[in-house]
Formats: sequence, structure tokens, C-alpha cells
Amino acid sequence: MSTTANFPGLLEAFFTQRLMHHRQASPHTIASYRDTFRLLLEFIRARRGTPPSRLNLADLDAPLIGAFLADLETTRGNGSRSRNLRLAAIRTFFRYAAYQQPAHAALIQRVLAIPSRRPARPLVGFLTRPEMAALLAAPDQRTWGGRRDYALLLVALQTGLRLSELTGLRRPDLALGPGAHVRCQGKGRKERCTPLTTQGVQALKAWLREPVRGGADVLFPSARGARLSADGVQYLVAKHVRAARAQCPSLCAKRVSPHVLRHTAAMELLQAGVDCAVIALWLGHESVDTTQIYLDATLAMKEAALRKTPALPGKLGRYRPDDHLLRFLKSL
Repeated sequence: MSTTANFPGLLEAFFTQRLMHHRQASPHTIASYRDTFRLLLEFIRARRGTPPSRLNLADLDAPLIGAFLADLETTRGNGSRSRNLRLAAIRTFFRYAAYQQPAHAALIQRVLAIPSRRPARPLVGFLTRPEMAALLAAPDQRTWGGRRDYALLLVALQTGLRLSELTGLRRPDLALGPGAHVRCQGKGRKERCTPLTTQGVQALKAWLREPVRGGADVLFPSARGARLSADGVQYLVAKHVRAARAQCPSLCAKRVSPHVLRHTAAMELLQAGVDCAVIALWLGHESVDTTQIYLDATLAMKEAALRKTPALPGKLGRYRPDDHLLRFLKSL
């Protein structure tokens, strides 16, 4: 108990015992929680001048946490989703602290009572068929990097893998025979298999014939053979989108990120008539409710539903002004 008598010891135990040992949290979760508390401790040091190693749990009261969340939005420009993500990490820590430090139950309850902010829900962005074709034509396949980028973009558009799932793919994760599919590990360490189209299989077979760089079995490596970083994928997507805009001007009005490629795969399935439950399994969603956002985004499906609706009875009339004397009487 002595190791958790103060805040530094409690926070260290939270990461090493609670997250890593008991929950066996993924590296992405640990990194997200680490960044949250790094930002929080830097905010407290700038605001109060107290070094993080000298903090007590009682110093982290609800007004201070609320000020930190407000600073994320005003100073760092974080949106509601990022703010709620930081708050979720802080809440998880304080729930752990409630068992370790019951004497601070009142303070902990006040922090846990800080409400999340309801984020705005804009329509999801996705690419149309001409935009997809222009993007896939952008990489220069005369180079090693262009051939890698083409295969990566094609797999992303057809499978809808998350960015971390895409960069984490290894050559043994592919099955390119009958029932071709790719195996990945998604959120919560849940494995799933996603089928591949004939075009995807051909592109991956051609890519696998390329010499392996760095001796690693990473499917889409960097030029040095290491795993591509998230920033690296975002850079190559942005580069090819800029090139594709010359052939497809509609891309100029869109902000295309790797996650937009995932949305595009979902919209392709939805417009092909695939049930939302199947799309949720395809994308690795925890709940079918998450997949409902794509129903709001597809105008084509709404127009098709409108065409099936019978016209309402009624006749368009023409405006005829009243007699000037009647208008005078009505104005009285």
C-alpha cells in the first residue's frame, strides 16, 4: 500500500499493474493513456508550478480536471471527441484510485461526475467510384514505392481495415488461395478475417513477388523494411490524393485521410445492398449501432427510397391576389 500512498506511486501502479498486468491493455491504449497524463501533468506544472513527482491525489480535484479539459479545446484546438477520449482515460484512473485510496472517495466521485461533451455528428466522408479510380491510378507503379502504395490503397479501399490494422499486416496474415482473405487483429485484440476480391488477390500476389526489404515479414514496409508509421501512411495518402486531383477535380473539395478509405469500403458494401449487421462484422464494429452512421451519409439510397414512395395527392395552385378593396378591409 505504501507504493500508492501518493499520486506518483498510484499512477505508476495504475499503468504497470492495472493496465499492463491485469487488463493486458493493447499498446495503443497504453500510449493513449500515457499521452493523456503527460498533457495533464504538464498543464498542472504550468498552472501551479508543482512538479509532477510532488503531487498528491488531493491536488487533482474536479475544478483542475475541468480546467485541463477546457484548455485542450481552447489552447490545443481539440474537438469534443478528443476531449472525451482524455476524460475517459482520467475516469479509468480515478476508478482505480477509488479502490486504492477510499479516503478520497468524495474527491474521486466529483471527478467521475464530470460529464462528457456530446460531439457534433457530421456526415461521414467517402469517395465515389471515379474518385477511387483516380486515387488508385496516382501511384507510379514503375517504382517500388508506387507498387507498394497501389497495393496498400487497394487493400484499404476493399477491406476497410483501420490504419493500425493495415500497418500491422504481415505476409503470413494473407491467404490468397480459395476463399482468399486477410486476417487482422482489431480493437480489443479481436481477430477477424476479411475476404479479398479477385483484383485484390492479383495485386497482392504481384506485390509478394517483390524482394523483401530489411528481412522482415511486414506486408507494407517502409523503404528500410520497417513497419510503416501512421504518419507515413497519412503522408502517402495525401501525396496521391494531390496527384489524383488533376484527373478528378471533385477530390479538391474533400479531405481524404486513411479513415476515409475505411468509410469508402463501408459505403461500397452498403450501396451494394449488404446488411448493416454484415458490414459491422466486416469492419469489426462492436455494435451495429456504429454502422448506422453510413445510412445517414448515402444520399443515393435515400433518393432510391423516395422514388419508391407514391406521390401525394394535390394540385399546384396559382397565386391570385385579392381585390384591392378586400385587401384594404383585411388590413384594418
